[in-house]
Amino acid sequence: MTVLRIAAVSVKPGVGKTTTIMMLAASFKEMGRDPVVADADKGASGLGWMQDADGLSFPVVGQAITTLHRALRQLEAGRDTILVDAPQLEDHEAIGRSALVYSDVWIFPIAPAGIEVRRTMRQLRKKLNEARDMREQLDRPRDPMVEMVLLTRTNRPYATKTGPDAQYRDALTEKGFRVMETVIGFNDDLYRQAYGNPIDTTGTTYPAAASEILTEWEKAKA
Repeated sequence: MTVLRIAAVSVKPGVGKTTTIMMLAASFKEMGRDPVVADADKGASGLGWMQDADGLSFPVVGQAITTLHRALRQLEAGRDTILVDAPQLEDHEAIGRSALVYSDVWIFPIAPAGIEVRRTMRQLRKKLNEARDMREQLDRPRDPMVEMVLLTRTNRPYATKTGPDAQYRDALTEKGFRVMETVIGFNDDLYRQAYGNPIDTTGTTYPAAASEILTEWEKAKA
């Protein structure tokens, strides 16, 4: 069985990595997959979410270590989906790089705002290349199977042709980033305020995001 290995990665905190990973995990569970979340952030937001919710439909395990690329193999027994909530690269580079080495799907949550996109353009590409170098050193394929930006906190719950969402989508594409068709609309009631509660993806676009990721991964495998 080929395991779907996903990491959500960013340069800075506060972009919605934990929300993205937890909502995606719930979506994959609803699709009939058997996910486990590796909380690699020293803030342990994913673990805290599971504890405050008195358990979730999928397990969350603490893995804030620099040897993720080796340790996470032990979680794969009997599972088909591993999702890594990686810490921000600017503060915990070694752990984040290890998450990128392990994972075959790299997802970059980012809000369509000037400062977010500029920091991604300037800093993320360098960090990703360093992870690629490490993958090569460990005899892994230099590039992941799938690498995509997920626009979060957007103006609409769907891709738009005008406005900041479209503007920054174009800017990211011009810089060589692939942007997902699925977007996550700005809705604190559904997302930020969901922390610590049982996860319900109803009314969100996270199930569509999970489906898009799975489709692209399956294409890459073929």
